[in-house]
Amino acid sequence: MTTTQTSPSATGRHEERDGTAYLVFERTFRAPIEDVWAAVTESDRLVRWIGHWAGDPSTGAVSFWMTAEAADAPEETIHIDECDAPRRVTMRSARPDDHNEEWRWEIDLAEADGVTTLTFAQEVGDSVLAESVGPGWDYYLDRMVAAETGADLAAIDFNDYYPAFAEHYRRELNS
Repeated sequence: MTTTQTSPSATGRHEERDGTAYLVFERTFRAPIEDVWAAVTESDRLVRWIGHWAGDPSTGAVSFWMTAEAADAPEETIHIDECDAPRRVTMRSARPDDHNEEWRWEIDLAEADGVTTLTFAQEVGDSVLAESVGPGWDYYLDRMVAAETGADLAAIDFNDYYPAFAEHYRRELNS
């Protein structure tokens, strides 16, 4: 699998979806859509770049551990609201900083001429949240690219993303 994403940069953009603010990111892969789908849905592929899950997705929820941040990452429940394999999955979970609010994510895949485009979107309510969420997703999606292309994940350092990209995402959400 190869991709066109090669260096750390702030790639997310602000987009309104049904009156709700989202940060939207894209990555492209020279790979079949099924391979990219596996990279974002199969636990043994996810663990290489972000974390792992356990449970039965057909129940509408799985347990997830974001082990890329820490080996002892706390368990989160991820609710799967929509799944149209291998094209779309939407999910939500309680916000780690405020369990009364939810985070919502959308992953869409499209393939054309041997290239699959991954579009990842997260709902963001304010520019303060965007300052950390934006750099975080650039970092994790770049880790995904590295994992899928055989590049060195250790070369991807979160300190190259945050706080360097925080202002970009503050401006994006306020635009």
